[in-house]
Amino acid sequence: MRFSPVIPGFAHMVHGGDYNPDQWMDLNIWKEDMRIAKAMGINSLSVGIFSWAALEPEEGKFEFGWLDTIMDMMAAQGMKAVLATPSGARPAWLSQKYPEVLRVRDDGRRNLHGGRHNHCLTSPVYREMVQKINTQLAERYKDHPALGAWHISNEYGGECFCPACQEKFRAWLKNKYKTLDALNHAWWTAFWSHTYTDWSQIEAPSSIGETSVHAQKLDWKRFTTDQFIDFYRVETEPLKAITPNVPCTTNLMGTYPGIDYFRLAKELDFASWDNYPQWTGRTEDDVPLAAEIAFRHDLMRGVKGRPFFLMESCPSATNWRPYARLHRPGVHILQSLQAVGHGADSVQYFQFRKSRGSSEKLHGAVVDHVGHEHTRVNGEIAEVGRILSKLDGVVGQDTPARAAILYDWENAWALNDAQGLNNRDKKYFDTVMDHYRALWSLGIQVDVVNEDSDLSKYDLLVAPMLYMVRSGLGERVRAFVEKGGTLVSTFGSGYVDENDLCYLGGFPGPLKETLGIWCEEIDVLLPGESNEILYHGQRYRLFDYAEQLHLQGARSLAEYRREFYAGNPALTVNELGKGRAYFVAGRLEDSFMRAFYTDLADETGLEKHELPYGCSIALRGDEKEMYAFLLNFAAEGCKVEISGQDALTGEKLECVELPGHGSKVLKLR
Repeated sequence: MRFSPVIPGFAHMVHGGDYNPDQWMDLNIWKEDMRIAKAMGINSLSVGIFSWAALEPEEGKFEFGWLDTIMDMMAAQGMKAVLATPSGARPAWLSQKYPEVLRVRDDGRRNLHGGRHNHCLTSPVYREMVQKINTQLAERYKDHPALGAWHISNEYGGECFCPACQEKFRAWLKNKYKTLDALNHAWWTAFWSHTYTDWSQIEAPSSIGETSVHAQKLDWKRFTTDQFIDFYRVETEPLKAITPNVPCTTNLMGTYPGIDYFRLAKELDFASWDNYPQWTGRTEDDVPLAAEIAFRHDLMRGVKGRPFFLMESCPSATNWRPYARLHRPGVHILQSLQAVGHGADSVQYFQFRKSRGSSEKLHGAVVDHVGHEHTRVNGEIAEVGRILSKLDGVVGQDTPARAAILYDWENAWALNDAQGLNNRDKKYFDTVMDHYRALWSLGIQVDVVNEDSDLSKYDLLVAPMLYMVRSGLGERVRAFVEKGGTLVSTFGSGYVDENDLCYLGGFPGPLKETLGIWCEEIDVLLPGESNEILYHGQRYRLFDYAEQLHLQGARSLAEYRREFYAGNPALTVNELGKGRAYFVAGRLEDSFMRAFYTDLADETGLEKHELPYGCSIALRGDEKEMYAFLLNFAAEGCKVEISGQDALTGEKLECVELPGHGSKVLKLR
């Protein structure tokens, strides 16, 4: 499937970055910036992201002259502006005049002015101020030829515990549960005599208050997501009214735990996110990291179900990392093409011109403190620009995935809050990555879905550590298998419902009949401990968890070889209707995961590829046109046997040789 371009009428890969001309206010610098942008193949800049103080230095006094000049300069070069609303960091006058806009911590103390996202999402004053300046921006630039998209705020996050937010939480709960009896049952408040007899007694869970009612904590996280959704609607209301054809987004942060991005993304016209991997230049570190970043790209594509924007990345050293290490030669091009291969229709940077002061003055940038483009990093940025200019055919192209892996924020919240299993680290993300990494290493294209997603388009569904199974999912998964789908589930699944109440009748709850098993208990292996299974005559190490199960229709494919449960099933399969459901009872080493998914790919007919270690393939396209992104994250060179046409030069190839950290884009048909 091919989607229309994110920016209407702009059917090109977007290449740009965050630009802060208000830090300079020097026309000569601005002119030089535009010259360098053109030399780098940059066709877009994100402007105004933290510019409230420059746009409204006093309440009601607006100064747009400098932004007018920037927008006009961009239009003159045919560039598109990703124009931001400035709510992420309010000016000092606003905090001073209206201190109620500042957030309150969970211990009841109100923050002082400073930082960013230090604002109460409930505050009527803050909402009014945001709408005023957003209206001014929309009215002023609604017909400007440079306006391409709206960038709403910046990296939403955090919580506020002020009285207004507490009261709004109670209203949210009343709307959800209707009665206190229903709330008390869902929260199981009879435990420790925590039953509520009046709505006013309920407060947000905090370090100085309630910490043990897990369903209450879960609802607070759901409420916080709804707070950001509601605030996003407030921000975009004037923009949608005045510029209805200009798309809106806010930049997400991959697997950031504080907001359910699947829910927030429903409000976005397109998803965008900020990617800052810590590359080391060493194969043993960078290959697993590359798989994690591939997963996050797929997740950001998945939350909206269409191509996304890479809104921020760093062309070299990221200053806030523990080690602000330089990218090795080729790595910036490699990470940029990885994003595009996994669904990005843009490569954008933080930042365009490096700040002279404050916390990000040493953060990588397009224009370094030296002030010109004659640097090693600029050579790679210009090459990215050249490559992207040749990839108009990729714009809007989807990923042809027939496999899906389930990653769900609410499941993560509930699992990580549970008192049991491994209380130091449940390893939900690690377990998801065990399965994803195997598929990635085989070149199998993957969508990332959540519990509410449509499953009908997939042949393989992988649902690791699905601790929470919300209402209706068990039935949908059963129907998926009965119609011919292949399910893979794991230890730690089917324990609780959407209220975080344990399923009665045995785990894995609503998945029992589909998997054909009953899980009686689960062992937690200590660090350094391991067990072992035998699969197709090969021994594989098992660690962290070992679930003890009984066969109730399923058959065993492998058994534990040690401990008091030696001989018990550790890997099972249940045939149901036209499909199959597998259960993996413990965490297993990568070599097993690769062997297991090789078998499943053959069984389900999924297309896989023979790839050297560290090399991946990402596909975008349809039956008419398919692009393959070959990416080598190893420090050593490799060869890939694949036929296609070099998308940049037109050369026909039967074999691709990639240097260490090398990349290539092919047209397959």
